[in-house]
Amino acid sequence: MLRTLFIFYICFSLASSMIAQEETAPIVWLDSLVYDFGEIPQGVPAKTSFKFKNNSPDVITIDNVRTTCGCTSPNWETEAIPPDTNSEIKIVYDAKKTGYFRKKIKVYFSDIKKGYKMFIEGEVQE
Repeated sequence: MLRTLFIFYICFSLASSMIAQEETAPIVWLDSLVYDFGEIPQGVPAKTSFKFKNNSPDVITIDNVRTTCGCTSPNWETEAIPPDTNSEIKIVYDAKKTGYFRKKIKVYFSDIKKGYKMFIEGEVQE
């Protein structure tokens, strides 16, 4: 019985600390970090955006947005993002080739060492 209570206490403590870390994360994504375009027509650029909130007490900027190929183009505001403010990163996928695609996008913010990974996916139809 004591062992069961100890295990329950450890699990509860870990879950609580994970929730606390999430609430204090400097960036809060307002949508999923994976966007599925579904089926899209060939030759027509597909567009989406990833919205986020600056949850830190400091002003931040987007330092860089990297994509895995030239078929994916990011666009973002270069101005500083004040605390408790929303912004977005716009993505355009150039649907030239038919078939399934999944592309990684990595976003780097000022004073945050780790980049955030986002993905777009879908299937280009003739």
